[in-house]
Amino acid sequence: MKDGAKAGLTRRQTLGAAGVAGAGLIFAGVGGKLAGVGGDEDEASAAAAAKTCLRLMPEQEEGPFYVDLGKVRADVVEGQEGVPLDLRVRVIDHDRCVPVANAAVDIWQCNAYGVYSDESSENTVDQTYLRGIQFTDSEGWAELKTIYPGHYEGRATHIHVKVHIGGKRTKKTYHGGHVCHTGQMLFDESVTDAVYATAPYSSSTVTRVPNSQDRVYSQQGGRRSMPKLSGSVGSGYTAKIALGVDPQSTPAGVGM
Repeated sequence: MKDGAKAGLTRRQTLGAAGVAGAGLIFAGVGGKLAGVGGDEDEASAAAAAKTCLRLMPEQEEGPFYVDLGKVRADVVEGQEGVPLDLRVRVIDHDRCVPVANAAVDIWQCNAYGVYSDESSENTVDQTYLRGIQFTDSEGWAELKTIYPGHYEGRATHIHVKVHIGGKRTKKTYHGGHVCHTGQMLFDESVTDAVYATAPYSSSTVTRVPNSQDRVYSQQGGRRSMPKLSGSVGSGYTAKIALGVDPQSTPAGVGM
């Protein structure tokens, strides 16, 4: 697979490049002051990050399980068992250093048993669990309630994401526009260890692929696609990630 990330940094990106420290994204703000997003950071940190330049996120493979349902909803669980995950995705225009409002953040993932909905190969046609779209607010944030993802053969633990711009939107549906980012969110191994030690994840007999051996992590910039996690197995987790995108572009697909 080829890495679909755009090479090189603009001057503004270089001045405000975002890096990864541990499992959390760190944002270099105006004047070089660092502000963390996620964990125990408050809304003031989130507001500060709105004025932050981010490197363009690497494009990653869409994978075989995308379905264009256009289903707008905040809660995608549909009764699936698993550890609750509050997923908060922020979309930032990487060049203009401003939040992108009204972007459609589209996620899909497997359940705790490693199975995707609405796939004939998975015997789940017409099921729609763990798929959904939410729109970013004026600060660039979209929030979806899901569960911690399971895993399946050949891949590390992940959640897929697309960011759509434009398109036709109603209260329950979204279609059209263009995709300015396709990526995957990968997860901290220690958190995954803790989650997978509990039911129903613990019933899986499929060998788990660690991040270090996963093609998206190692070949497609996955190190930069790890949300900041806070919480616990008992109470559930919050995952925060910021995506630097070019809202005007339609990047070439990776591995297509």
